[in-house]
Amino acid sequence: MALRFALVLLAILAAWPAAGLRDLRAATTQSSFASQIAALSEPGGYFDTDNLISNERSYLHVLPELRRGKVQGGAYVGVGPDQNFSYIAAIRPTIAVIVDIRRDNLLLHLLFKSLFAMSRTRVEFLALLFEREVPDAALAWQQRSIEEIAKYIDEARPLSRTAIDARRTKIAERIKGFGVALSAQELETTDHFHRRFGEAGLGLLFQSTGRAPQPYNPTYRQLLLETDGAGRQGNYLATEDAFQFVKSLQDRDLVIPVVGDFAGLKALIAVGKFLADRNERVSAFYTSNVEFYLFRNGTFSTFVANAGRLPRAPHAVIIRSVFGGGGSTSLTQPLGELVDGYARGQFRQYWELTRR
Repeated sequence: MALRFALVLLAILAAWPAAGLRDLRAATTQSSFASQIAALSEPGGYFDTDNLISNERSYLHVLPELRRGKVQGGAYVGVGPDQNFSYIAAIRPTIAVIVDIRRDNLLLHLLFKSLFAMSRTRVEFLALLFEREVPDAALAWQQRSIEEIAKYIDEARPLSRTAIDARRTKIAERIKGFGVALSAQELETTDHFHRRFGEAGLGLLFQSTGRAPQPYNPTYRQLLLETDGAGRQGNYLATEDAFQFVKSLQDRDLVIPVVGDFAGLKALIAVGKFLADRNERVSAFYTSNVEFYLFRNGTFSTFVANAGRLPRAPHAVIIRSVFGGGGSTSLTQPLGELVDGYARGQFRQYWELTRR
Protein backbone atom coordinates (compact mmCIF):
# COMPACT_ATOMS: atom_id res chain seq x y z
CA MET A 1 0.00 0.00 0.00
CA ALA A 2 2.80 2.37 0.93
CA LEU A 3 4.56 1.61 -2.34
CA ARG A 4 1.38 2.28 -4.34
CA PHE A 5 0.88 5.61 -2.54
CA ALA A 6 4.47 6.61 -3.25
CA LEU A 7 4.09 5.78 -6.93
CA VAL A 8 0.88 7.83 -7.16
CA LEU A 9 2.57 10.77 -5.42
CA LEU A 10 5.53 10.59 -7.80
CA ALA A 11 3.16 10.56 -10.77
CA ILE A 12 1.38 13.66 -9.51
CA LEU A 13 4.65 15.50 -8.95
CA ALA A 14 5.90 14.46 -12.37
CA ALA A 15 2.78 15.89 -13.99
CA TRP A 16 2.98 19.13 -12.01
CA PRO A 17 6.53 19.91 -11.00
CA ALA A 18 7.43 23.22 -12.55
CA ALA A 19 4.19 25.09 -11.87
CA GLY A 20 3.98 23.73 -8.34
CA LEU A 21 7.52 24.67 -7.44
CA ARG A 22 7.11 28.10 -9.05
CA ASP A 23 3.95 28.71 -7.02
CA LEU A 24 5.69 27.62 -3.83
CA ARG A 25 8.69 29.85 -4.51
CA ALA A 26 6.40 32.78 -5.40
CA ALA A 27 4.39 32.39 -2.21
CA THR A 28 7.57 32.22 -0.11
CA THR A 29 9.07 35.26 -1.84
CA GLN A 30 5.88 37.33 -1.51
CA SER A 31 5.65 36.50 2.18
CA SER A 32 9.30 37.44 2.70
CA PHE A 33 8.96 40.72 0.77
CA ALA A 34 5.86 41.77 2.71
CA SER A 35 7.32 40.73 6.05
CA GLN A 36 10.51 42.70 5.38
CA ILE A 37 8.48 45.83 4.68
CA ALA A 38 6.44 45.32 7.85
CA ALA A 39 9.53 44.63 9.97
CA LEU A 40 11.46 47.66 8.75
CA SER A 41 8.65 50.23 8.59
CA GLU A 42 7.32 52.62 11.22
CA PRO A 43 4.11 54.69 11.25
CA GLY A 44 3.93 57.12 8.34
CA GLY A 45 3.97 60.89 8.50
CA TYR A 46 2.82 63.81 6.37
CA PHE A 47 4.57 65.64 3.56
CA ASP A 48 2.79 68.23 1.43
CA THR A 49 3.32 66.72 -2.01
CA ASP A 50 2.11 63.75 -4.01
CA ASN A 51 5.74 63.31 -5.17
CA LEU A 52 4.82 61.08 -8.11
CA ILE A 53 7.94 62.31 -9.88
CA SER A 54 10.99 64.26 -8.82
CA ASN A 55 11.31 68.02 -8.96
CA GLU A 56 15.12 67.72 -9.17
CA ARG A 57 16.19 68.56 -12.71
CA SER A 58 19.82 68.14 -11.58
CA TYR A 59 19.41 64.60 -10.25
CA LEU A 60 21.79 63.03 -12.81
CA HIS A 61 24.52 65.65 -12.58
CA VAL A 62 26.37 63.74 -9.85
CA LEU A 63 26.83 60.56 -11.91
CA PRO A 64 30.36 61.49 -13.10
CA GLU A 65 31.36 62.05 -9.45
CA LEU A 66 30.01 58.62 -8.55
CA ARG A 67 32.00 57.07 -11.38
CA ARG A 68 35.20 58.87 -10.36
CA GLY A 69 34.68 57.82 -6.76
CA LYS A 70 34.08 54.21 -7.80
CA VAL A 71 30.74 54.19 -5.99
CA GLN A 72 29.64 50.76 -7.14
CA GLY A 73 27.85 47.74 -5.72
CA GLY A 74 27.00 47.35 -2.07
CA ALA A 75 23.65 48.48 -0.70
CA TYR A 76 21.71 51.54 -1.81
CA VAL A 77 19.41 53.55 0.46
CA GLY A 78 17.19 56.27 -0.98
CA VAL A 79 14.01 58.29 -0.68
CA GLY A 80 11.17 59.33 -2.96
CA PRO A 81 9.90 58.04 -6.34
CA ASP A 82 11.64 56.67 -9.43
CA GLN A 83 14.74 58.88 -9.59
CA ASN A 84 16.09 56.19 -7.25
CA PHE A 85 16.03 53.74 -10.15
CA SER A 86 18.46 55.89 -12.14
CA TYR A 87 20.94 55.93 -9.23
CA ILE A 88 20.44 52.17 -8.84
CA ALA A 89 21.11 51.62 -12.56
CA ALA A 90 24.33 53.65 -12.29
CA ILE A 91 25.63 52.18 -9.02
CA ARG A 92 24.49 48.56 -9.57
CA PRO A 93 23.91 47.69 -5.89
CA THR A 94 23.06 44.19 -4.74
CA ILE A 95 20.05 45.49 -2.79
CA ALA A 96 18.14 48.78 -2.49
CA VAL A 97 15.94 50.09 0.32
CA ILE A 98 13.72 53.15 -0.28
CA VAL A 99 12.82 54.87 3.01
CA ASP A 100 10.13 57.58 2.87
CA ILE A 101 7.99 59.15 5.58
CA ARG A 102 4.91 58.99 3.35
CA ARG A 103 3.11 55.67 3.18
CA ASP A 104 1.92 56.88 -0.24
CA ASN A 105 5.49 56.43 -1.46
CA LEU A 106 5.25 52.74 -0.55
CA LEU A 107 2.05 52.51 -2.58
CA LEU A 108 3.70 54.24 -5.54
CA HIS A 109 6.62 51.80 -5.44
CA LEU A 110 4.23 48.85 -5.34
CA LEU A 111 2.67 50.26 -8.52
CA PHE A 112 6.13 50.54 -10.12
CA LYS A 113 6.97 47.00 -8.98
CA SER A 114 3.82 45.62 -10.61
CA LEU A 115 4.69 47.34 -13.89
CA PHE A 116 8.24 45.97 -13.83
CA ALA A 117 6.78 42.49 -13.33
CA MET A 118 4.45 42.92 -16.31
CA SER A 119 7.05 44.43 -18.68
CA ARG A 120 9.70 42.70 -20.73
CA THR A 121 11.22 45.92 -22.06
CA ARG A 122 11.32 49.62 -21.22
CA VAL A 123 8.91 50.56 -24.00
CA GLU A 124 6.38 48.16 -22.48
CA PHE A 125 7.06 49.63 -19.02
CA LEU A 126 6.38 53.18 -20.21
CA ALA A 127 3.33 52.10 -22.21
CA LEU A 128 1.90 50.45 -19.09
CA LEU A 129 2.79 53.40 -16.85
CA PHE A 130 1.18 55.97 -19.15
CA GLU A 131 -1.74 53.77 -20.19
CA ARG A 132 -0.82 53.58 -23.86
CA GLU A 133 -0.95 50.70 -26.30
CA VAL A 134 2.10 48.45 -26.17
CA PRO A 135 3.69 48.67 -29.66
CA ASP A 136 3.68 45.71 -31.99
CA ALA A 137 6.91 43.69 -31.84
CA ALA A 138 7.86 45.41 -28.59
CA LEU A 139 11.00 43.31 -28.25
CA ALA A 140 12.31 44.93 -31.43
CA TRP A 141 12.32 48.26 -29.57
CA GLN A 142 15.16 47.21 -27.28
CA GLN A 143 17.77 49.00 -29.40
CA ARG A 144 15.71 52.14 -29.97
CA SER A 145 16.84 55.43 -28.44
CA ILE A 146 15.00 56.88 -25.48
CA GLU A 147 14.00 59.81 -27.71
CA GLU A 148 12.27 57.40 -30.08
CA ILE A 149 10.50 55.67 -27.21
CA ALA A 150 9.39 59.01 -25.74
CA LYS A 151 8.06 60.04 -29.15
CA TYR A 152 6.10 56.79 -29.34
CA ILE A 153 4.52 57.42 -25.92
CA ASP A 154 3.66 60.99 -26.91
CA GLU A 155 1.98 59.87 -30.13
CA ALA A 156 0.49 56.52 -29.09
CA ARG A 157 -3.26 56.24 -29.07
CA PRO A 158 -4.68 56.19 -25.53
CA LEU A 159 -6.32 52.96 -24.47
CA SER A 160 -10.06 52.53 -24.60
CA ARG A 161 -12.00 52.68 -21.34
CA THR A 162 -12.53 48.93 -21.47
CA ALA A 163 -8.84 48.23 -22.04
CA ILE A 164 -7.83 50.60 -19.24
CA ASP A 165 -10.19 48.92 -16.79
CA ALA A 166 -8.94 45.46 -17.76
CA ARG A 167 -5.31 46.51 -17.39
CA ARG A 168 -5.92 48.19 -14.04
CA THR A 169 -7.59 45.03 -12.76
CA LYS A 170 -4.49 43.03 -13.67
CA ILE A 171 -2.24 45.60 -12.01
CA ALA A 172 -4.34 45.56 -8.82
CA GLU A 173 -4.07 41.77 -8.71
CA ARG A 174 -0.31 42.02 -9.11
CA ILE A 175 -0.10 44.52 -6.27
CA LYS A 176 -2.23 42.39 -3.97
CA GLY A 177 -0.06 39.41 -4.91
CA PHE A 178 2.98 41.03 -3.30
CA GLY A 179 1.41 40.20 0.06
CA VAL A 180 1.62 43.68 1.60
CA ALA A 181 -1.40 44.41 3.79
CA LEU A 182 -3.31 47.16 1.99
CA SER A 183 -6.73 48.64 2.64
CA ALA A 184 -9.31 49.16 -0.09
CA GLN A 185 -8.61 52.88 0.13
CA GLU A 186 -4.88 52.31 -0.41
CA LEU A 187 -5.57 50.21 -3.48
CA GLU A 188 -7.70 53.07 -4.75
CA THR A 189 -4.80 55.44 -4.07
CA THR A 190 -2.46 53.38 -6.26
CA ASP A 191 -5.13 53.44 -8.96
CA HIS A 192 -5.41 57.22 -8.58
CA PHE A 193 -1.64 57.58 -8.98
CA HIS A 194 -1.79 55.50 -12.13
CA ARG A 195 -4.62 57.62 -13.53
CA ARG A 196 -2.48 60.73 -13.00
CA PHE A 197 0.31 59.26 -15.15
CA GLY A 198 -2.15 58.19 -17.83
CA GLU A 199 -3.96 61.51 -18.00
CA ALA A 200 -0.89 63.77 -17.96
CA GLY A 201 1.40 61.64 -20.14
CA LEU A 202 5.05 62.62 -20.31
CA GLY A 203 4.03 66.17 -19.41
CA LEU A 204 3.36 65.09 -15.80
CA LEU A 205 4.69 67.64 -13.29
CA PHE A 206 5.70 67.43 -9.65
CA GLN A 207 2.84 68.82 -7.54
CA SER A 208 2.70 70.23 -4.01
CA THR A 209 -0.47 70.54 -1.99
CA GLY A 210 -2.07 73.98 -2.27
CA ARG A 211 0.65 75.39 -4.52
CA ALA A 212 0.82 75.79 -8.27
CA PRO A 213 3.66 73.94 -10.04
CA GLN A 214 6.83 76.03 -9.99
CA PRO A 215 8.19 77.13 -13.38
CA TYR A 216 11.49 75.32 -12.74
CA ASN A 217 9.81 71.98 -12.00
CA PRO A 218 10.70 69.49 -14.76
CA THR A 219 8.19 67.33 -16.58
CA TYR A 220 8.55 63.56 -16.65
CA ARG A 221 9.75 63.94 -20.24
CA GLN A 222 12.56 66.27 -19.16
CA LEU A 223 13.64 63.91 -16.39
CA LEU A 224 13.55 61.02 -18.85
CA LEU A 225 15.81 62.78 -21.36
CA GLU A 226 18.07 64.58 -18.85
CA THR A 227 21.84 64.15 -19.08
CA ASP A 228 24.50 63.87 -16.38
CA GLY A 229 27.29 66.34 -15.66
CA ALA A 230 29.31 64.92 -18.56
CA GLY A 231 26.45 65.26 -21.06
CA ARG A 232 25.54 61.54 -21.05
CA GLN A 233 22.01 60.28 -20.68
CA GLY A 234 21.60 58.56 -17.34
CA ASN A 235 17.94 57.84 -16.71
CA TYR A 236 17.26 54.17 -15.97
CA LEU A 237 15.07 54.04 -19.09
CA ALA A 238 17.72 55.54 -21.37
CA THR A 239 19.13 52.09 -22.19
CA GLU A 240 17.70 48.60 -22.16
CA ASP A 241 20.64 47.38 -20.07
CA ALA A 242 19.93 49.91 -17.30
CA PHE A 243 16.23 49.06 -17.28
CA GLN A 244 16.92 45.32 -17.19
CA PHE A 245 19.25 45.71 -14.21
CA VAL A 246 16.60 47.52 -12.18
CA LYS A 247 13.99 45.01 -13.32
CA SER A 248 16.20 42.14 -12.16
CA LEU A 249 16.35 43.61 -8.65
CA GLN A 250 12.60 44.23 -8.66
CA ASP A 251 11.85 40.70 -9.83
CA ARG A 252 13.96 39.29 -7.00
CA ASP A 253 12.32 41.54 -4.38
CA LEU A 254 15.57 43.41 -3.82
CA VAL A 255 14.06 46.90 -4.08
CA ILE A 256 12.30 47.22 -0.74
CA PRO A 257 10.07 50.26 -0.07
CA VAL A 258 9.91 51.16 3.62
CA VAL A 259 7.79 53.70 5.50
CA GLY A 260 10.00 55.68 7.81
CA ASP A 261 11.38 59.01 9.00
CA PHE A 262 15.14 59.49 8.55
CA ALA A 263 15.14 60.84 12.10
CA GLY A 264 12.65 58.29 13.41
CA LEU A 265 13.12 55.80 16.22
CA LYS A 266 12.89 52.65 14.13
CA ALA A 267 13.06 52.50 10.34
CA LEU A 268 16.58 53.67 9.46
CA ILE A 269 18.02 51.85 12.48
CA ALA A 270 16.19 48.67 11.45
CA VAL A 271 17.45 49.06 7.87
CA GLY A 272 21.01 49.29 9.19
CA LYS A 273 20.61 46.09 11.19
CA PHE A 274 18.91 44.34 8.28
CA LEU A 275 21.79 45.22 5.95
CA ALA A 276 24.42 44.29 8.53
CA ASP A 277 22.75 40.90 9.03
CA ARG A 278 23.04 40.37 5.26
CA ASN A 279 26.70 41.43 5.38
CA GLU A 280 25.88 44.38 3.12
CA ARG A 281 27.49 47.81 3.30
CA VAL A 282 25.91 51.02 2.06
CA SER A 283 27.68 52.54 -0.93
CA ALA A 284 25.20 55.38 -1.56
CA PHE A 285 22.55 57.11 0.54
CA TYR A 286 20.31 59.42 -1.50
CA THR A 287 18.63 61.93 0.83
CA SER A 288 17.13 64.35 -1.73
CA ASN A 289 16.52 67.59 0.23
CA VAL A 290 15.18 65.84 3.33
CA GLU A 291 18.03 67.28 5.44
CA PHE A 292 16.54 70.77 4.96
CA TYR A 293 13.36 69.64 6.72
CA LEU A 294 15.30 67.78 9.40
CA PHE A 295 17.17 70.99 10.28
CA ARG A 296 13.89 72.91 10.27
CA ASN A 297 12.30 70.34 12.60
CA GLY A 298 15.29 70.22 14.92
CA THR A 299 15.89 66.49 14.28
CA PHE A 300 19.05 66.58 12.15
CA SER A 301 21.22 65.28 15.00
CA THR A 302 19.00 62.21 15.32
CA PHE A 303 19.28 61.62 11.58
CA VAL A 304 23.08 61.75 11.74
CA ALA A 305 23.04 59.26 14.61
CA ASN A 306 20.77 56.95 12.59
CA ALA A 307 22.94 57.34 9.49
CA GLY A 308 25.99 56.51 11.58
CA ARG A 309 24.47 53.13 12.41
CA LEU A 310 24.28 52.12 8.76
CA PRO A 311 27.05 49.73 7.79
CA ARG A 312 28.99 51.64 5.15
CA ALA A 313 31.58 50.96 2.52
CA PRO A 314 34.78 53.04 2.62
CA HIS A 315 33.66 54.96 -0.48
CA ALA A 316 30.07 55.49 0.74
CA VAL A 317 28.52 58.82 -0.23
CA ILE A 318 25.46 60.89 0.53
CA ILE A 319 23.67 62.22 -2.57
CA ARG A 320 21.64 65.31 -1.76
CA SER A 321 19.64 67.92 -3.62
CA VAL A 322 19.69 71.61 -2.75
CA PHE A 323 17.08 74.09 -3.96
CA GLY A 324 17.64 77.76 -4.64
CA GLY A 325 17.99 80.21 -7.47
CA GLY A 326 15.08 78.72 -9.39
CA GLY A 327 16.04 75.08 -9.43
CA SER A 328 17.99 72.25 -7.86
CA THR A 329 21.66 71.43 -7.47
CA SER A 330 22.76 67.88 -6.72
CA LEU A 331 25.81 67.28 -4.52
CA THR A 332 27.71 64.38 -2.99
CA GLN A 333 29.53 64.07 0.31
CA PRO A 334 31.36 61.13 1.87
CA LEU A 335 28.97 59.57 4.37
CA GLY A 336 31.79 59.11 6.88
CA GLU A 337 32.68 62.81 6.56
CA LEU A 338 29.15 63.78 7.56
CA VAL A 339 28.96 61.39 10.52
CA ASP A 340 32.49 62.00 11.83
CA GLY A 341 32.39 65.72 11.12
CA TYR A 342 29.15 66.14 13.04
CA ALA A 343 30.71 64.39 16.03
CA ARG A 344 33.51 67.00 15.90
CA GLY A 345 31.04 69.89 15.90
CA GLN A 346 30.74 70.49 12.16
CA PHE A 347 27.59 70.70 10.04
CA ARG A 348 25.45 72.37 12.68
CA GLN A 349 23.77 74.60 10.07
CA TYR A 350 22.11 73.61 6.80
CA TRP A 351 24.27 76.03 4.82
CA GLU A 352 27.36 74.10 5.92
CA LEU A 353 26.03 71.18 3.85
CA THR A 354 24.76 73.19 0.91
CA ARG A 355 27.87 75.33 0.37
CA ARG A 356 29.73 72.17 -0.58
